[in-house]
Amino acid sequence: MILSASRRTDIPCFFADRFIEDIKAGRFTVQNPFNKNCSRSIPVSPETVECIVFWTKDPLNIMDKLPTLDALGYNYYFQFTVTPYGKNIEPGLRDKVDIEDTFILLSNIIGPNKVIWRYDPIIFSDLLSLEYHKREFERLCEKFYPYTGRVVISFVDMYAKLKNIFPPQLPEDIISLGKFIGSAAIKYGLTPMACCEPYDLEPLGIRKSSCIDKNLIENICGHSISISKDSNQRKNCGCLASVDIGEYGTCSNGCVYCYAR
Repeated sequence: MILSASRRTDIPCFFADRFIEDIKAGRFTVQNPFNKNCSRSIPVSPETVECIVFWTKDPLNIMDKLPTLDALGYNYYFQFTVTPYGKNIEPGLRDKVDIEDTFILLSNIIGPNKVIWRYDPIIFSDLLSLEYHKREFERLCEKFYPYTGRVVISFVDMYAKLKNIFPPQLPEDIISLGKFIGSAAIKYGLTPMACCEPYDLEPLGIRKSSCIDKNLIENICGHSISISKDSNQRKNCGCLASVDIGEYGTCSNGCVYCYAR
């Protein structure tokens, strides 16, 4: 089993204490997202959980608890989103410079192979121009390249609720930025990857991403695993099957683009 913590909410940021309590107890209760009156119990142990994948925009609150996970014998890595957006888009986050420094601190603690930088979702607007993204992406590459091996990007999915907030994302901007990202990441020794993108970015040097990645997990675990692709995810998703814990609607980051709000 792979435990995903979580696509539904930011567990490292807001629920670190509860996560550690439950993992010590050897059991998580997971609510059905379509029926709040239904839930199931997920037993966990180091023998049954191959790896824990943390998804977060700020892991500071869980970092002092990682020695507990290590002592229990769990393998894990972080999908750590760092974007150049302000409080108008990500109102609940700490100061971005502090979060960038937390990225470096986490990498120094657990190693750069266990910290994946996510620059996503990419949003274009009057303030978030193509040139703005180029400048900020390269700045972050220069800051992060000693502390991670890859960067994962995606362009914002224009859900119905976002169409009145952001302008249409133009294909020419996506291709232009994709080309820049591919070359800039490689310049700094990072592997650029794209998550669930309908655009073919491979000619721009950007590989397709599997955020829950078989090769990465096998490298962290030190042995091969036999887990199939996740058929419950979006069409272009390459992730392995996992069990998502956490509950929708409980994240206080308040990101205006978030599908889980």
